[in-house]
Amino acid sequence: MQLKRALGTSIRADRKAGCRQRRLLLRVAAAAPQHAFDIPAAPILIPAGPWWEVDGSVCAAKGFKAQGMAGGLRASGPKADLALVVADGEAAAAGVFTTNIVCAAPVTFCRNVLADRETVRAVLVNAGQANAATGDAGYEDCLVSASELAKTLDISAEEVLLLSTGVIGRRIKLDALVASLPALVAGLGASAEDAHHAAVAVTTTDLVSKSAALEADIGGVPVRVGGFAKGSGMIHPNMATMLCVITSDAAVAPPLWRDIVRRGATASFNQISVDGDTSTNDTVIGLASGAAGGALITDPASAEAEQLEAAVTALLQGLAKSVAWDGEGATCLIEVGASGTADDAGARAVARAVAASSLVKAAIFGHDPNWGRIACAAGYAGVPFDANALNIRLGPIGLMTAGQPLGFDAKAASAYLKETTAVHGTVHIDISLGNGPGAGTAWGCDLSYDYVKINAEYTT
Repeated sequence: MQLKRALGTSIRADRKAGCRQRRLLLRVAAAAPQHAFDIPAAPILIPAGPWWEVDGSVCAAKGFKAQGMAGGLRASGPKADLALVVADGEAAAAGVFTTNIVCAAPVTFCRNVLADRETVRAVLVNAGQANAATGDAGYEDCLVSASELAKTLDISAEEVLLLSTGVIGRRIKLDALVASLPALVAGLGASAEDAHHAAVAVTTTDLVSKSAALEADIGGVPVRVGGFAKGSGMIHPNMATMLCVITSDAAVAPPLWRDIVRRGATASFNQISVDGDTSTNDTVIGLASGAAGGALITDPASAEAEQLEAAVTALLQGLAKSVAWDGEGATCLIEVGASGTADDAGARAVARAVAASSLVKAAIFGHDPNWGRIACAAGYAGVPFDANALNIRLGPIGLMTAGQPLGFDAKAASAYLKETTAVHGTVHIDISLGNGPGAGTAWGCDLSYDYVKINAEYTT
C-alpha cells in the first residue's frame, strides 16, 4: 500500500507538467500511421522498487536480438506486422496462455513445444490474422511458419515459438510471412531501435507501443529484464487479451523460471480488464539467456530467486498497466487497491471485480463518483467480508467508512475524475475490507463511447 500511495503521489505531482505532453501523444497516436514504425510509445509505468529503468525493451538483456518489419500481412496500411526475437544461444523458456477453450493455433503450438523442451531460440509474432478458430489448417500454418523460420535461422523447428494477433477466424497470410523471413532475420539487431520495431509490429488497435526494461542487482550480479506487449481491447483475465514477450539475462533453472513467469503473470496481466472479454490468443512468453553470468539460480527460497521474481513481476506489471492505460477509447487508467482480506488472492479478486465492472468504468468516464457501484462490485467478487467494515476512497476523497456512506463533496470528487481523465492520468480507488493481511491491486480503464465505435467497426 505504501508503494501504491507513493506511485499515486508521483503521478499527481507530474499531472500538470505532463498534461501537454500526454495530449500531444494522443493526438499523434490517433492519426493513421504513415510509416512502418510510426506509432508513439506508451508511458513507462514500472512500479518503484530496488531496480532502475533502462532502455532497450527485449534487447536490454544480454544475449538477445530483435527486429520488426512490414511483411504485407495487415489488411491495409503501412504499419509493420512481423516481429522476431532471437536468443544467441539456448534460452530457458516459459509460457502462460489463455484459458479460452477456443484457443488459437499458435497457443496450442507453443504449449506443445514447451511441454517437450525447456529451452528455445526464437519467438515469431505476426499481426493481422489471429489464426484462431481455423482448425487443422491453421495448425498446419504454424508448422510451416516454424519450419521456414528455423531454416532461415539454421536452428531446429522445435526451438521456435509462435504468436499471432488480429481478426479471429482468419488464417495467416502464409506466403507473405514466409517471403518476409529472410529480410526479417537479416535485420536482427540488439539496439533499442531494433526492439522498438518489434514492439510496434505486434500492435493492432493499440494507439501506442508498450515496451519497458529494468536492471536490478541480484546476488551481486547486474541482471536485466525487458519486454514488449500489445493489447487494447478484449482485455480480461484469464489472461488479459494481449501478447507479451519478455527477456532476461539471468542465469536461472528453467523450472524455476517458469514458476517466476507464471506468478508474475498472475499479479499483472491477470489483474487487468478493459472490457470483460478473454481472447483466444493471450500469451506471455519469457526467455532467460543466462548471459549476465553468476551462479545458476535454482533454489526458489533463495534471496536471488526472490529478487529475480520481484523484478520480473514489476516489469510485467508495468507492461500490463500500459495495456490498460491504452484501453480502446479510454481516457484514463484505473488502479484499484484492495486490502484487509484473509489473503492476497482474496484482495486481488476484489480489486479485479471493481476494475472490471462496466458500471464503475462508465461512471468514471462520466465523472460520476458513484461509490455504490464500487461497493456493489466488491460485494459480488466472491470473497467473504463484513460489509460493516467496508471503506472506500476515490483518490484523496473518502466515500465510505465502516460500511456507512460519508457526506463527501460530490463536486470535488467529480472534479478529481474530470481533471485526471483530461490528462489521461490514473484514477485511484482504494478499498479496505477488514483487518486481514491480504492486499492486491488491479488495473482497468474507463468505458467510453469510442469503445463501442471501435469494436462495432473492427472487421469493416
